[in-house]
Amino acid sequence: MKLPSLTAALVTLLTGQSLLGQWITESYTLNAGWNGIYLHGDATHITPAKLFENTAVSQVWRWNPNPDQVQFTTSPAVPSESSSEWTVWKRDDPEEQKLNSLIGQSAYLIFCEGSTATTVQILQRPMPPAATWLVSGANFLGFPAATATKPIMTSYFASFPQATTSPAKVFKYIGGELTANNPMQVSVATERIDRNTAYWFETAVVSDFTAPVEYEVAGTNGIAFGRTATYVTMGVMNRTSSAITLTLATETSEPAPAGQTGITGSVPLTYRTFDSSTNNYLETPVSGSFTVSVPANGRLDLQFGVDRSRMSDSSEALYASFLKITDSAGLSNVRMPMSAQVASSAGLWIGEVSVTHVGSTVPGSPGSTTTRPFPLRMIVHVDANGAARLLSQVFLGPLASGLSGITTRESLLHPDRKAESMRLVSSQMPLDRVLSGSGSFAVGSTLAYQVVLPFDDPTNPFVHQYHPDHDNRDANLLPLEAGVESYNITRECSFAFTEEPPDGSSITGWGTSVYGGSYSEIIKGLNKTTQNLTTSGTFLFRRLSEIADIAVD
Repeated sequence: MKLPSLTAALVTLLTGQSLLGQWITESYTLNAGWNGIYLHGDATHITPAKLFENTAVSQVWRWNPNPDQVQFTTSPAVPSESSSEWTVWKRDDPEEQKLNSLIGQSAYLIFCEGSTATTVQILQRPMPPAATWLVSGANFLGFPAATATKPIMTSYFASFPQATTSPAKVFKYIGGELTANNPMQVSVATERIDRNTAYWFETAVVSDFTAPVEYEVAGTNGIAFGRTATYVTMGVMNRTSSAITLTLATETSEPAPAGQTGITGSVPLTYRTFDSSTNNYLETPVSGSFTVSVPANGRLDLQFGVDRSRMSDSSEALYASFLKITDSAGLSNVRMPMSAQVASSAGLWIGEVSVTHVGSTVPGSPGSTTTRPFPLRMIVHVDANGAARLLSQVFLGPLASGLSGITTRESLLHPDRKAESMRLVSSQMPLDRVLSGSGSFAVGSTLAYQVVLPFDDPTNPFVHQYHPDHDNRDANLLPLEAGVESYNITRECSFAFTEEPPDGSSITGWGTSVYGGSYSEIIKGLNKTTQNLTTSGTFLFRRLSEIADIAVD
């Protein structure tokens, strides 16, 4: 059985969403006046008002890269409330508080009141390095530079000279008011990069450069094993002309803040290496640190595994930590997030039913096989307790808390980030249904639902709003009861999960990330007699998200 291309595309897209977090507190030293900072992690769990209360910070401006903006010539653009390149929060101006949270891998312009420097602490979820350089020339960026040595800018960008070589110019904010000299142009030959500082780069290039050594992972979760993965591959690219040694060490996460998923412990990580003598992978537990060498202008694919025997049995348990990576040239310092959850069926599943048989009510009918399969889309969410709900629709995206989540109501999404969300609909279901079933979502079990479609429901096939014989009203436009012009319809849907694909094929992940089996349905109310209609076929569910919580109210 094969899922339609749309479903396959959704699987690819949604499995890359950021779902869970590790936590670390970063310190930012801010001068009185204007400062440019860069967040390598996501801080959407808290509002700017709460984050900066009792501090000197009175304004926060987030830079939104826009490829259509006009290129500046002598200095970067000054922030403007009317510009789409900026989203602002001002403490004392309720009309200028469109910035509701601080997203990761973004640059911010911050204004501090007073006359002395201040330090603010921002708890955040580190993300894999990412950057977008725009050909327009206005690039406000920060970089995962080493903290111990603070590399000189020309050394850091030696493998990407377009960023700093004339006519390119680099600027930074130095506190005080915005003037012709603030932001100030820096000397790239002497400027040492501060990883928490955001710099303006005036250079007409298109690139995704982040560091002399770059890392390739599947999504913003970093090394994410989820509930089912046995290994994750991380690509490492050395952009420099010299071989470089990387030191990789595990690092624990800080406790999660209130309202966020608690962390049970660090990921029980293993490093996988291939043993050609046995033709198998060796799984070496990672404790402390180890090193790997990356050739000049070369690439390595590092494989990591997870020892699930060292994880608890609780389906809600989250293991999260970091893989801290430094290079022998003293240029970069990256905290790669890692996470793993206990294996279970919890999460959001999208299924395709293929109806191949429809029982006929006509005496002497030759059979029930359809000329071609009829598809039905089904959406099921399984929570941490194993309760499986059948849904009419679902939204995936940032919730009001700022974290990515699942909800059946659009009103529960983050009001300013709906563009990042996705709506999935089961068109053959009545509207706004969240149905509990009997049985369980597991191999060898049967899951059953009763879908009731009232006679006056707008999706009832007997109802036609503008047809006088099917609007459930009499000649005086008074309401009619069920069974006069329209009928109550009941669908009894049954999913029998099998140990193997019902068509005899081989499907990777069957019983973990893919479930399927035999489908049957009894439809009552479509026939004037007491005869029921029966249909049957096969079904296949693929997991789109491993989030066990769902917001339905």
